[in-house]
Amino acid sequence: MKIGLIGTGRIGAFHATTLRSIPGVTDLVVADLDPARAAALADTLGVRAAAGIEEMYADGLDGVVITAATSAHATLIHQALDAGVPVFCEKPVALDVPGTVGVVERAQAGTVPVQIGFQRRFDAGYRAAREALRSGALGRLHTLRACTGDRTPPPAGYIPTSGGLFRDCSIHDFDILRWLTGREVVSVYAQGTNRGASFFADGDDVDTCAALLRFDDDTLATVTATRYNGAGHDVRLEVCGSEGARFVGLDDRAPLPSAERQLSWRRAAEPYATFMERFHDAYVTELGVFTEVASGRTANPCSPAEALEALYVAEACERSRRTGQPVAVADVRASAGGAAGGAAGGAAGGAAGGAGPGA
Repeated sequence: MKIGLIGTGRIGAFHATTLRSIPGVTDLVVADLDPARAAALADTLGVRAAAGIEEMYADGLDGVVITAATSAHATLIHQALDAGVPVFCEKPVALDVPGTVGVVERAQAGTVPVQIGFQRRFDAGYRAAREALRSGALGRLHTLRACTGDRTPPPAGYIPTSGGLFRDCSIHDFDILRWLTGREVVSVYAQGTNRGASFFADGDDVDTCAALLRFDDDTLATVTATRYNGAGHDVRLEVCGSEGARFVGLDDRAPLPSAERQLSWRRAAEPYATFMERFHDAYVTELGVFTEVASGRTANPCSPAEALEALYVAEACERSRRTGQPVAVADVRASAGGAAGGAAGGAAGGAAGGAGPGA
């Protein structure tokens, strides 16, 4: 199986290393707008570098993995679909709702699969929590508490093109909450603050945020995120029901120094430093599944339409942050037009049913 990879930065190099080790991938070709960077990665990994993206497609591919800058995602997805090549693209699909809707419409009109990278769906903890909830072991779900904390902030140059903290970071929480519960978010109330580096405010962003979500069955969720979690990279989820609970991310490397004098357990390892450490195994599984999707042996576990639903929630949170008022997700969806509404249809079914890994 010949796989192409576009974008050889940090996450691209990480994915290229993973792809090289996946059974069935016999040929890996990398490309980048900076050919020298692609060539350097190819030399390091012992794979091939294409002179450019068009040359890579001309060589014939069974699938392509897009890890380029966010601003290029939509264009590169359309280019892959033009070539009839199955696509894996890191989130987000595009910088904004219209660009995302355009990809959704294009993907739904054809038969070439487009898998969007929400790696938490492949994490063992989230999968176990989903199974426990769906089995009825937790009783009636009443509260979800999700947090994502980066240990150190990204470089200043990243912020203007990131889409903002809700779209760039918390969108992972929005997606996993839909996937785990099979329910849709109907309204949000969100706040954000800046107490760190000035480049966040300069980029019209925030470095810390919090959102209250209400689902269509009246389940409540809180989602928090920060760029300054000095204890370590922290991604956790509390799933609380009337009969039980599950806590995702509470492992030996969870950055949770206790203030209690009496504690029966001690952290056995250094806290996670980055998201790539925290979700290493999930990323490996995710890309392995993509090779199965590209070969037609399994269903797409995360379509652009589902990514669009998570983006609607992020957009609602951003609107709420700016206005100081609650925002209905239906209003965000309606402002995107009829096509977006059509894309939303069936997304919850995918989140609730067989589209998830291991389902």
